[in-house]
Amino acid sequence: MPLPASISPAELFRHSLRLLLDKDIPGWVGLWAEDGVMEFPFAPSGWPTRLEGRAAIAAYMRPYPDRIDLYDFPEADLRIHETADPRTIVVEMRGVGRLVETDRPFDMTYIAVVTVEDRRITSYRDYWNPLAVLEPGIDFAGSSR
Repeated sequence: MPLPASISPAELFRHSLRLLLDKDIPGWVGLWAEDGVMEFPFAPSGWPTRLEGRAAIAAYMRPYPDRIDLYDFPEADLRIHETADPRTIVVEMRGVGRLVETDRPFDMTYIAVVTVEDRRITSYRDYWNPLAVLEPGIDFAGSSR
């Protein structure tokens, strides 16, 4: 589905969540600027902390649906805050699903700081819970552990 000519960062982000739920990783990656940067400030040792460029982000995300089967980003837990910079939003959200390898439940809360320019994500800082990767079957980021 083509994006409208005018789309707010919040609308683009909501669209990105629908693509993740649809397991449309190529579509999700297509929302990124060619030189977009994805950062994980709380990533534990051995996990990526910074991905530079759409190709690196695509490689990171490609196996995601084979590792985590996301069912929902509950609307009750989704809060999108505008900032003084109209290009940047702060998102509080919760992802719910299951770990494919172990069939165990997956329930993660996130805070993300996302910048959008020209209908493309240019920066995404993902503040996820690093303690969750201690659970078996959570190696969804291609860590070197």
